[in-house]
Amino acid sequence: MCKMEQHSKCYCSVPFCSNSKRKQPQLSFHDFPKDKHVRVKWITAIRREESAKFTIQRGSTYVCSQHFRPEELYVRPGGSRVRLMKGSVPSRFVWNNFGSRRETRQTPDERASTRPGSDIEAAVGERDAQEIEAMRWEPAANVMEHDYSRPPAPGIVDAAAARIKELEQIVMELENQIKQLTFLTDQPKLSRFCLTDEEFHFFTRFTTEEIFKLFWESVEPSASRIIYWTRAQREAYETPTPHHELLLIDECFLFLCRIAAGLKEQALASMFKVSLSTVGRIIITWTSYFYLVLGSQPSWMSRKQVQATMSEKFRQYYPEVRVLIDCAEVRCETATSLTQQSESFSNYKNHTAFKGLIGVAPCGVITFVSQLYTGSISDQEIIRRPNFSHLLQPGDGVMADKGFQIEKILAEVGATLIIPPFKKSAQFSKEDAEKTQAIARLRVLVERAIRRVKEYHIWHGVVPLSLTGSLNQLWTICCLMSNYQGPLDIKEGRPV
Repeated sequence: MCKMEQHSKCYCSVPFCSNSKRKQPQLSFHDFPKDKHVRVKWITAIRREESAKFTIQRGSTYVCSQHFRPEELYVRPGGSRVRLMKGSVPSRFVWNNFGSRRETRQTPDERASTRPGSDIEAAVGERDAQEIEAMRWEPAANVMEHDYSRPPAPGIVDAAAARIKELEQIVMELENQIKQLTFLTDQPKLSRFCLTDEEFHFFTRFTTEEIFKLFWESVEPSASRIIYWTRAQREAYETPTPHHELLLIDECFLFLCRIAAGLKEQALASMFKVSLSTVGRIIITWTSYFYLVLGSQPSWMSRKQVQATMSEKFRQYYPEVRVLIDCAEVRCETATSLTQQSESFSNYKNHTAFKGLIGVAPCGVITFVSQLYTGSISDQEIIRRPNFSHLLQPGDGVMADKGFQIEKILAEVGATLIIPPFKKSAQFSKEDAEKTQAIARLRVLVERAIRRVKEYHIWHGVVPLSLTGSLNQLWTICCLMSNYQGPLDIKEGRPV
């Protein structure tokens, strides 16, 4: 048997048995017998064979007492160790339900004596005991063997019916609560945060709920076919995401909250009750989607469209104007590389920045958006790169600031540059002063359009370098989406 000092190392070697002395200290553990014939019986009984995987060793291979019949175990008088009868063989296993039940099965009389209430004769008087004894020998027709055979006490049925009605009412109330919660869950989260036009404008930059709904109705058919990507799927096959954690309109609203309200991803995860990785995946997916959808729509206006939508002031002073241009800069995080710092440093902003060109039609609609370049790029170079001049036609006028010295570039396509005159003497002549004032009043249109783009709060503060991969897409989306706020009025800068 397993020695006392080795209790923690005693384990049963019978298959499907996990007993050990540490877990079952009440059990005894017995070595395989020295007698070869009995040992073979043990090995056969436990359904094992001696091999390299199973080697019987004295003092380390045991069978617990649970696999022996109780009469095979004994303790010597005055002793404490549990011993086995000579010639005992384990016979109680999982595959035979721990041995035959006949040896422990009680007789009907024994079971009757152990039933609850079997000592009733000792608890009641002699007369009651005689009555009970008489009832046992009454004909079967008059014997009620179970409680459910007896008629219920008066009032119990009515009380049970009342309780059932009460529980049914509670169930109905809970079902209604579940329906309400399900209804709220199925409702777009957009309706919880945007109740007024002011709230719509803050979260989405759309001026009214009606304009946002018109925009959503125009993109919903294609948005319903959006394909989400994971890092593995990008390198293999494109596979549609089988489950959306948010409604499609809520995913669009989440993206707008990121760029328009400038909410951080952690705040959006808490706001929409989704994981941070889900927020990141939604933002990346909808950035690519809107860049593709909005960028594929023609934004450059024809000369006929420009003339039809031109304001009276343009008709009065510069009816040949096709587009007003200016550069916009957004501050960015300073890179650790000195080369990147020098390339992105803007002398105008005195900070590292990205720079892009924006073109606005005389009606106030943004018609041209270049990609963002490092802040050190010149105005002349930025005009050449995006092939802006290829959109112009002979006779078109381009209104710009004095810093745009691009007459030669525009002359190649027959277009003219309209800029304020340079000061040639101590003071402007009357004609130059009137021209400067007229151009300044008209050029304010492009400045207000740029301000409208920068009102997307994602551009507030310093843009982190982590956004560099999607920076051009986000910039284009903000510029083109700002057109949904309506064209600007030259006088007040409001949508008309």
